[in-house]
Amino acid sequence: MRAMEKCAGANVYTKVPDGGWGWAVAAAFFFVEMFTYGVIKSFGVFFNELMVYFDESNSRISWIISICVFVLTFTAPLSTVLSNRFGHRPVVMVGGFLISLGMILGSFARNVVEMYITIGIVSGLGFCLSFLPTVTILSLYFDKRRSLVIAIASTGECFAVFAFAPAITALNEHIGWRYCLLTVGALQLNIVVCGALLRPIVIKPQEERKGSVNTDNQETTYMLENEQTLTSLDSIDSGVEVSTSPKNEAANTKPEKPVEEVNKKETLEKREPKAKAAPLLDFSVLRNPSFICYALFGLFATLGFFAPSLYIIPLSLSLGIDKDLSAYMLSGMAIAEVFGRIGAGLILTKKPINKIYIELIFVVLLCLALIAFAFAYDFWGLMACSVFFGCMLGSVAGSHIPLIAEEDIVGIEKMSSGVGVYVFIQSLSGLAGPPLGGMLVDWTQDYASAFYSCAVGMVFAAACLALVRPCKKGLCRRKPEAVPMESVKCHEPLDPPEDFLEMDLGLGKSCQSLNESPSSIKPLNGPN
Repeated sequence: MRAMEKCAGANVYTKVPDGGWGWAVAAAFFFVEMFTYGVIKSFGVFFNELMVYFDESNSRISWIISICVFVLTFTAPLSTVLSNRFGHRPVVMVGGFLISLGMILGSFARNVVEMYITIGIVSGLGFCLSFLPTVTILSLYFDKRRSLVIAIASTGECFAVFAFAPAITALNEHIGWRYCLLTVGALQLNIVVCGALLRPIVIKPQEERKGSVNTDNQETTYMLENEQTLTSLDSIDSGVEVSTSPKNEAANTKPEKPVEEVNKKETLEKREPKAKAAPLLDFSVLRNPSFICYALFGLFATLGFFAPSLYIIPLSLSLGIDKDLSAYMLSGMAIAEVFGRIGAGLILTKKPINKIYIELIFVVLLCLALIAFAFAYDFWGLMACSVFFGCMLGSVAGSHIPLIAEEDIVGIEKMSSGVGVYVFIQSLSGLAGPPLGGMLVDWTQDYASAFYSCAVGMVFAAACLALVRPCKKGLCRRKPEAVPMESVKCHEPLDPPEDFLEMDLGLGKSCQSLNESPSSIKPLNGPN
């Protein structure tokens, strides 16, 4: 957080404000979510047009979002390093520019490979630089209400899907997919404005300042009293002359610094060692077993985050549902996701409830929601599945990153590095998830198989999440073996100080005699 402390416009608080300028940061996060994940989830409306225009298969078109998600997650450590070095504000503003640039260039693409580069790589990097620093700095502004505020602010992507899916579908019919992408890219420039609102925050407790001053005064008084005591030792009875006595001082020809000043300087140097620079990316979180289990949870859960929103419209079209009605599937999913995020935020703010176990319940229900899509055969059946899935998706997606700040995982101090490493580990499944679903669809000729692959990933995610708390408590570690009492030996005492007069010369040998064999011990009054 060195960049925060150096920034002149930083907000300095004595404790976590749980509000204040944090509400402006929450509003900025709302719009960042809208133009990042909201656009990613709405990209499914372009699938059929891109397949026809470029004459490509489902799996090749799905690589556009897969590469985008992979770059978003793979470059998460880079986002953490840049945020800690230069601050969150400039990084988010640069990210917003890259998102808009990639989307605008994608509207001029002549083949699907160019869309891999523009939308997949350029916009994907911008998504990472915009989203992760925003959610990190928002977590620093709140403590008790962190889960609820982030859950409410993250509903921006839900409102985006609710508004963008029907709007883009209607706009696409009038002006075509190229002008639609151009319009979306222009709207994404608003992320630059949102990044300007991210004022850094510095927490400097007032108690520490007062405590340091009082400690210095106590040390100075203590050293002065020691000097007076040492000087009083210069007497005939003691037989010791101390160099600080007036007689010795008079004998010295060269004046020296007062002893109390020298001692005070040495004490302060020992007490205030040179502070080591905090690492820009702390990989020590990988030595935390509970964090490793949570990272594996995110790795498998990502398989089920994006594929349903990409394949819900093709699934509905394959069942003979009208194209206009199919677009409302995403809208119903988005509305339910809003309630899921807010409901999860309210539940996770309750102190007596363990947040990890609540998250586990949400993940299990999300797995059931994915399986339910395979049994729907009409509009209302798919709509019910979409609403149920959206509610559970909002509960998990809105809380899985803020939970990294909990003490069960890494804590608020290491959240920035924890988020970077956590999202980086998700990159593999983010790259493989949608194409895997597309391959299964091409192989089975059934869009329901894509939802089955997501459900399998969620099952593994639930198993890893269930191990987080046991690893934190040490239940998964091997207990140290008990040391037998016979192997415990009495060691000799430490050497006494020089000014200590030992009254019993045989005291030091008492422990040594205990370690001798029983045959070598002789009775005190027995015959020789």
